[in-house]
Amino acid sequence: MKRRVVVTGLGAISPLGIDTQTSWRNLIEGTCGIQKLNSKDYEKIPCKIAALVKTGDKPEEFNISKFISKSEQRTMSQATIFGLKASNEALKDAQWTPTDPTDKQRTGVCVGMGMADLTTICETWEALKQGYSKISPYFVPKILPNMVAGHISMKFGFTGPNHTVSTACATGCHAIGDAFKFIQNNYADVVVCGGAEASVSPIAIAGFCRLRALSTSFNEDPQKSSRPFDKKREGFIMGEGSAILVLEELNHALNRKANIYAEILGYGLSGDAAHITAPHEDGEGAYLAMSMALSDAHLKPTDITYINAHATSTPLGDAVELKAISRLYSNNTEKLAVSSTKGAHGHLLGAAGNLETLFTVKAVHTGVLPPTLNLDNKCDESKNINCVPHKKQ
Repeated sequence: MKRRVVVTGLGAISPLGIDTQTSWRNLIEGTCGIQKLNSKDYEKIPCKIAALVKTGDKPEEFNISKFISKSEQRTMSQATIFGLKASNEALKDAQWTPTDPTDKQRTGVCVGMGMADLTTICETWEALKQGYSKISPYFVPKILPNMVAGHISMKFGFTGPNHTVSTACATGCHAIGDAFKFIQNNYADVVVCGGAEASVSPIAIAGFCRLRALSTSFNEDPQKSSRPFDKKREGFIMGEGSAILVLEELNHALNRKANIYAEILGYGLSGDAAHITAPHEDGEGAYLAMSMALSDAHLKPTDITYINAHATSTPLGDAVELKAISRLYSNNTEKLAVSSTKGAHGHLLGAAGNLETLFTVKAVHTGVLPPTLNLDNKCDESKNINCVPHKKQ
């Protein structure tokens, strides 16, 4: 019999708030964290908006200098700092701070990152032109995707499996799925998992603009820019942050009387083998992944009542995802709700799937469905599906 896996801790830092409670409250209240980018560096770039983590000295802002020292900041990327912040909250929430060596050996870390810090790379190249000695000895560690997981394991002393995923926008979900399988297959009893991203920069936004992937018509009205499933959607909005879940083997959690938010039942993944950026026009990849997850969980499509969609607010991506959902759940759409939270927090790339998994866990735990913002005029593919427009349900 497979070992059962539950969620016992949650941590988040996002454009909606610097902790889980604030992020969730703002999400279900319909708050949007997308804002205008005022730097002159964005003047010649078509997209001038993004969803940023609030940093600073105010209570609602993340004070980095109070969280880690100046010397530590020099050794870490912003994504790593976000990941440490979210992990710290998740482990406190789970009340899991083991001191016994065996417990530490049975605790793993599985955290991914989608993109390296392009700004650091560019700045280092310019520094090299001035001389070899101008290069920071921490340059390479700062841009390695595995250093988020590495710093988490070092900070808390976890010596179980240490694993990194970097699969673009699927990173966060893959990290959680891999962690789920680590526990099922007895590689660990507890795994800290999720993703972190901090890649909003002029060069990254310019690159995505050249791909025609970003919204460019809402620079003066940022909070209307990300509109999943809406007919006026035109592209995604870059976001940043981190979300971390603590997964745990069920009996391990029960024995220590841990708070249990939800149980993870199945995991599926696929590749649609279609294009470097565009999904298969029939949604074959999404269909196969969802089918595999249902099979792994021994569930039928009719057992599902809510889907937190990936829907990034792109014309093709949202439509293709809805096609896959309609195909798989064709006999169940009347009782199925589907929402995308990216209207509130943008697309966190490598930290998207894990933040949305955290919100799905909160939805299961509280019985509240988060809304799809800016859904003023539903696209044709969503006409028979409840996409939870504007307000929570």
